[in-house]
Amino acid sequence: MARLVLKFGGTSVGTIDRIKNVARKVKQEVDAGHEVAVVVSAMSGVTNQLVDYVKQVGRLADEREYDAVVASGEQVTSGLLAIALQEIGIPARSWQGWQIPLITDDVHGKARIERIESGDLVARMATGEVAVVAGFQGVSKDGRIATLGRGGSDTSAVALAAAVGAERCDIYTDVDGVYTTDPRIVTKARKLGRITYEEMLEMASLGAKVLQTRSVEMAMKHRVRVQVLSTFEEAAGSALPGTLVVDEDEIVEQELVSGIAYSRDEAKVTLVGVEDRPGVAAAIFGPLTDAAINVDMIVQNVSEDGTTTDMTFTVTKADLDRTVQVLEGAKADLKFRRLSADSNVVKVSVIGVGMRSHAGVAQRMFKALADRGINIQVISTSEIKVSVLIAEEYTELALRALHTAYGLDQA
Repeated sequence: MARLVLKFGGTSVGTIDRIKNVARKVKQEVDAGHEVAVVVSAMSGVTNQLVDYVKQVGRLADEREYDAVVASGEQVTSGLLAIALQEIGIPARSWQGWQIPLITDDVHGKARIERIESGDLVARMATGEVAVVAGFQGVSKDGRIATLGRGGSDTSAVALAAAVGAERCDIYTDVDGVYTTDPRIVTKARKLGRITYEEMLEMASLGAKVLQTRSVEMAMKHRVRVQVLSTFEEAAGSALPGTLVVDEDEIVEQELVSGIAYSRDEAKVTLVGVEDRPGVAAAIFGPLTDAAINVDMIVQNVSEDGTTTDMTFTVTKADLDRTVQVLEGAKADLKFRRLSADSNVVKVSVIGVGMRSHAGVAQRMFKALADRGINIQVISTSEIKVSVLIAEEYTELALRALHTAYGLDQA
């Protein structure tokens, strides 16, 4: 017997029939003798519709009222699933964030969890009752509903698993695990049995959309074992292993590279002929920070005469126009000759904790791309990843070439 937290996303609960399917999966775990809590998202499309309603009423809506509206989607799903479980003979009760309570800070719309007072919920679970928890939401210190930001149900589930001392947190989604790369592009991609928190965090932040980044951070902090698996398989998580996200010491032998991620949400900005002097980087990136624009890859080149420099960096495509506007507005202070922007780029990254103990990982990447005639525009590295920026048209070719180069192709 174990204590489990199961999380089902919007696609998994997108219709009444799918909610009934989820209820059957939960029943399998209960019948196996486990104590179960379930965290649910809103039905697919519902949150977007609620956000649209808010925008129609007021473009600059009060954030507290925004949260009150958009959190209602999860409330509906939790109630429906509790009813579906009761209909098949499983004792169940829905819980909203404020009823647990899950306490957050006061930053509405993107609140962070401060603590979970799980005593009452655990006591009810111990009697055999399934707790069906509305994800994505909690209660702020001033007693108002607060939402955790998009994808927040994953974070709710991991945090709840940590709070109740769950053996595992199963994240059910529309894929059956974490793959070495996108199987829609690389047909030889294979499902990983296990992956470390650090690798999953890098993959999530670099474009792999299987898990939300904050949820992986929380899992790593609290050492919550997370399993990614498909809602649409017949068996439940205890009988159908997906991909386990675990601590590094649970993996006997590390592969050199575990996966290859990519992100199309990149835009490159280059400032040409910036005056080369102390403080120039702060002068460039300070206004971007003030405008809440996140900068990723950065490369600086010094001219031969040592008086000017070119500065290249990346931002999200959504922030590109605003970035150009901010920098052009500061041109008199920055004194650059011209600004060029390019949104037709993609970031490709190879990831693996095995890099720590092996040399030549980056060189293999550069050679594989060069052999296919793919030019590298920007390079960024960390202890367990190497990222490059290339022209977007080469995305599929690069992924296939790198997948083969690192021996990841499925036999």
